[in-house]
Amino acid sequence: MTDMLIRGIGSVGSVSPAVGVAKPGGAAGFDDLLKDALGKISQVQKDTETAVKELTSGGDVTSAIIAMEKADMTFQTMVEVRNRLIDAYQEVMRMSI
Repeated sequence: MTDMLIRGIGSVGSVSPAVGVAKPGGAAGFDDLLKDALGKISQVQKDTETAVKELTSGGDVTSAIIAMEKADMTFQTMVEVRNRLIDAYQEVMRMSI
């Protein structure tokens, strides 16, 4: 697969490849996408811990609650993605060759 340069009309310019698309040479793959997502989830959890620590020393209650809800939603999304990946794997394993 080769990278294609698409020229725009007028001053639009070129279109860059989509995020997460595999490049020649294996620069970005599915495993890299998952590692990046897990890194972002970890960062959200660290931000939540920081907000809670700030709350214990007189910080803003609203920002702590928002950070906790964001971490909860992120975790629930991660669990749902994991469940869907497991379901897809099991479906593939059930296929006959």
